Amino acid sequence: MTPPLVTFNQPHPFPGKLIIVEGIDGSGKSTQLLLLQKWLTAKGYNVFFTEWNSSELVRETTRRGKKNKSLTPTTFSLLHATDFANRLYYDILPPLKAGMVVLADRYAYTAFARDAVRGVSPAWVRKLYGFAMRPNMAFYFKVPIEVAINRLLGGMRAQFKYYEAGMDMGLSQDMTESFRIFQARILLEYDKIVSEYGLITMDATKEIEEQQNDMRQLVSTALEHYKPKRGTHGKRETVFWRRFAVPKSE
Repeated sequence: MTPPLVTFNQPHPFPGKLIIVEGIDGSGKSTQLLLLQKWLTAKGYNVFFTEWNSSELVRETTRRGKKNKSLTPTTFSLLHATDFANRLYYDILPPLKAGMVVLADRYAYTAFARDAVRGVSPAWVRKLYGFAMRPNMAFYFKVPIEVAINRLLGGMRAQFKYYEAGMDMGLSQDMTESFRIFQARILLEYDKIVSEYGLITMDATKEIEEQQNDMRQLVSTALEHYKPKRGTHGKRETVFWRRFAVPKSE
């Protein structure tokens, strides 16, 4: 009998808010989150930003594995889970406890999509991330694969990276074609995730300003009654906010 998938059934108990974005490379999610960060900061919110695959704990190991092209799907999955756990406990939980708004560029859903496409059991991956908390808001920026490719190659990037293009899966000898196949499969996984976890789907083909306006409206409604509360940190909260607050001039 197939075991039930682990889901984020309970909202986190902390006074802060966790807002995350998901989407394939080239979806524009990072741009939208950075714009939201500046807007929230200008509105007077204490904001903390964190992104996928940014923990120093496994960065060097991941870099070496990518350079040597020696990462198996399971190894890749475990490294990302370690990175996520480190970020969760040291980057996400403290500001949430201090009542801040935490913005995360990618969350556990990234692993659910990518690892499944690489052949890792979806149920196993969900159990692996069973320690994660449910975000207050989760946005999925949906974009057609050809639009993503044109954006990436039309920008500063000359070509795709090996693992980003799924070259480790032997889908195609051509890197662009491999990227197209690999990311298209990830899109299908995201469709399942959106249905399973109720992510807010954003039309990533719209103009940047239009997407941002839509996002701000949804976030404004969600934060309408939000007031940071003093938790167990007491007087330490003010120090914590001062340390992580983003300057309004940025």
